[in-house]
Amino acid sequence: MSLNPIRPWRNIPRRISRQIMVGNVPVGGDAPISVQTMTNTNGHDVRATLDQVIACAEAGADIVRISAPDQETTAALREICRESPVPIVADIHFHYKRAIEAAEAGAACLRINPGNIGDAARVREVIRAAKDNGCSIRIGVNAGSLERHLLEKYGEPCPDAMVESGMDHIKILQDNDFHEFKISVKASDVFLSAAAYAQLAEITDAPIHLGITEAGGFVGGTVKSAVGLGNLLWAGIGDTIRVSLSADPVQEVKVGFEILKSLGLRTRGVQIISCPSCARQGFDVIRTVEALEHRLEHIKTPMSLSIIGCVVNGPGEALMTDLGFTGGGAGSGMVYMAGKQSHKLSNDQMVDHIVELVEKRAEVLEAEARAAEAAAE
Repeated sequence: MSLNPIRPWRNIPRRISRQIMVGNVPVGGDAPISVQTMTNTNGHDVRATLDQVIACAEAGADIVRISAPDQETTAALREICRESPVPIVADIHFHYKRAIEAAEAGAACLRINPGNIGDAARVREVIRAAKDNGCSIRIGVNAGSLERHLLEKYGEPCPDAMVESGMDHIKILQDNDFHEFKISVKASDVFLSAAAYAQLAEITDAPIHLGITEAGGFVGGTVKSAVGLGNLLWAGIGDTIRVSLSADPVQEVKVGFEILKSLGLRTRGVQIISCPSCARQGFDVIRTVEALEHRLEHIKTPMSLSIIGCVVNGPGEALMTDLGFTGGGAGSGMVYMAGKQSHKLSNDQMVDHIVELVEKRAEVLEAEARAAEAAAE
């Protein structure tokens, strides 16, 4: 087990929601908060899209969304959905018939934008297709595409308008005896998003999909998403998330997991605790962490690793991590295992040796997990 147990003061009580299925992934209820992303390939290109879906799945994506704006893409979805290792959500805008085609092609979920897809009659046709094909639906409200009558009523995109839009479309689904839905109320403004989500969480038990839409580039968008999503998750709101970055979708997945890991809501792979480096460092902390992050990407087993440049905080951090290295002097430092000093190690051997230790630790933890599962059967 990891040496970082969940303490009472770190526990986040989650909002109670219904659970739905997106393919084989449960969303809501007591299911883990799932991480999503969206492809940016040409949807007509089956191979390129599948390659990106697989790369995102290997990075940890539970669900992947694909834009389906035309018939060529919905036709390609049939093969993509069949070969994808994770459930596929078809992103539908403007034309309700694309939603019907996507459901028939094997999409696990349909994301529809109420402001764009059309009137209630068209939404009802989409509902029928979802029912017939075992699809769930995400009601995707966006501040940038609210219905005209709501903009006239409220004067501008605001939490009340976004929530009213969402609840209007929830009613349509429920009136048609459809309950396999989740909902999002996204905006690019953190305050607007957070207020809308908080208001929505009070009046529906539907699973909530969190996102700060159009958050920006990798650095700015990561910070913006961490602030917005982090605050909502800390409040117990959110059943599935997507970090929207102008960056590689794989990076969206990684950032999403880091946000969840920072709050103790998901565990995956090696969590590196490292210092920012200063004049006291006994080795090049920045380059070492960069190398370890790259070399340890293949590790999926949750564990913690501290990489600290000097003995001021290093020994204390190492007590709380599975493995650790603290810089000393004269070109060497101390390796810690299970919170205890283990052996000295030269700086030039550090990266290779730590990778070896992590891999061995992962093997032990995986064997323990398999034994526990076998004993429970």
